Amino acid sequence: MPKEGAMRVPAKVFGVEPLVKMMERDRTFSQLRNVATLPGIINYAMVMPDAHEGYGFPIGGVAAFDPDNGGVVSPGGVGYDINCGVRLIKTCLSIEEVKAKTPELVKALFRNVPSGVGSKGKLRLTPDELKRAVTEGAGYVIKMGYGWDEDKDRCEEYGRLEGADPSVLSDMAIQRGAPQFGTVGAGNHFVEIEDVHEVFNESVAKSFGLEKGRAAVLFHCGSRGFGHQVCSDYLKVMHEAGRKYKINLPDMELACAPLGTAEADSYLKAMACAVNYAFCNRQVMTHWIRETFGQVFGNAAVDEMHVVYDVCHNVAKFEEHEVNGKRMTVCVHRKGATRAFPAGRKEVPKIYRDVGQPVLIPGSMGTFSYVLAGKEGSMKKSFGSSCHGSGRVMSRKEAIRTFKSS
Repeated sequence: MPKEGAMRVPAKVFGVEPLVKMMERDRTFSQLRNVATLPGIINYAMVMPDAHEGYGFPIGGVAAFDPDNGGVVSPGGVGYDINCGVRLIKTCLSIEEVKAKTPELVKALFRNVPSGVGSKGKLRLTPDELKRAVTEGAGYVIKMGYGWDEDKDRCEEYGRLEGADPSVLSDMAIQRGAPQFGTVGAGNHFVEIEDVHEVFNESVAKSFGLEKGRAAVLFHCGSRGFGHQVCSDYLKVMHEAGRKYKINLPDMELACAPLGTAEADSYLKAMACAVNYAFCNRQVMTHWIRETFGQVFGNAAVDEMHVVYDVCHNVAKFEEHEVNGKRMTVCVHRKGATRAFPAGRKEVPKIYRDVGQPVLIPGSMGTFSYVLAGKEGSMKKSFGSSCHGSGRVMSRKEAIRTFKSS
């Protein structure tokens, strides 16, 4: 999309024609153009192939901002479910072994891993413990006995986003976060048993520890009410900041503050707390999933249940990228998008640094999910980003509008 009107940069849409036509059904493209008007945006405002209408930014949106040239941070570019993400765990079990005990396994998973709207966790932390957890990330709950030390090394940001500061959190965020610690939630969050059905690149699959015919566990969850409260709290702050810094916006859902200001710094500290909450959440669930498999298949099965990787969908992070031939640090917003870094990047775990970061792309219910590897092309085209799901025919909002009277 060419730069026009108040747009500071052009917009870029990734997707084949049928997907692009689906994006035209809602406000995806108008929201994308709005993102392109934000101060300090670099190169393009982008959407990935599974994009659809969201709050402020479209879901599937990616945008990078220059902190040295008026760039901003926007909670609408991260979303309410901060670090909503996906973790993949491999097993040594064949899919036939798992199918033979599916009813028992499913009942045990429902019993051991809390899920659903308003679900409350089995692990109850005091406010002080919660503050430590959101500062230290996955490593904190691992030290409590929830998982293996290697788990955090197979996570984006190694299971802990630096800069978290619980002093900038509201009491309501702590109150909402404490009872939901270690829960799946509802909506499109899930725990799913996977069949490694087809392997397209044997060497990459071997590096990731995936073998055709084996079972795996894929699960999707985020920061629950804790992250929602952080977003709600700081949208109010950003609305005031917009007036203070005289930022003209086409949509108040894009409320933002210039990077380096007190408002932006406080949001990033609070957001990092929510990111770490979600890493802890998935770590605790990893432990309970392993316990469940141990109950159903025996402890020997647990020994091979290594985390393949854990990716984050909704976040704003400072990363180093090459922009117009120059290396620079930028603030990359990914909302409903997955980091996809190539081989050689220090952010990629050593065990995968020769092949690239695992990129986990879940499907909709009953359809295939995919495991990809980050390549250098993504760095040049999309600030090292990919889609966060394989897409669906319509968004939940559109489904509600379409079928509410049926």
